[in-house]
Amino acid sequence: MRKIVIICVAAIGIGIAAGISFFIARDALAQIPGDVELQTHNNEEFRFGDDHTKVKLIEFIYTHCPDICPTTTQKMAMLKEDLKEKGVFGKEVEFITITIDPYRDTPEVMKNYMKMFEIEDDGGWLFLTGDASNLKKSHEQIRKTAEPFQFQYKDPGNGFFIHSTFTYLVNENNRFIEKFPMGNDFDKQAVLKEILDEIE
Repeated sequence: MRKIVIICVAAIGIGIAAGISFFIARDALAQIPGDVELQTHNNEEFRFGDDHTKVKLIEFIYTHCPDICPTTTQKMAMLKEDLKEKGVFGKEVEFITITIDPYRDTPEVMKNYMKMFEIEDDGGWLFLTGDASNLKKSHEQIRKTAEPFQFQYKDPGNGFFIHSTFTYLVNENNRFIEKFPMGNDFDKQAVLKEILDEIE
């Protein structure tokens, strides 16, 4: 009987280890396709394949979010100041905030969202949405950005999205480095350390 228990425990352990290895390997292979095209808060076209010079911290939000999204943006704004003090923000690292609600989050709305957090429009932090004239394509492009990271989101019909709760650090080639919890669990110091370790 004891031998059976040991075998069962070992099998469970192997299964857990295999599962963890799968998710680690999947994350390590995650990369944003270079052909993804979105619109910036300044109504300019942005393609992920056009810039291979900066590490990027990517945040998925929607501006009507009542809690976790604005909390994360606020913490990222504080992180931005730390990176500016180090002299690397906008030069070696940039932030990218992508809406999952392009219908409501027009470039103008995204600009107002920036102002709410006193985020300067200095080119170091881009707020991306879709083309309002082609919402179908916009949704497709945003999903192409989110899917490599398994970032899930859905509007249940009341305008308050259900979504995953991670931000993502990617390298100059838009390949996954690390993910960090959103909201109150966003550890500014841990993210700062990871970014500095990557660019040094």
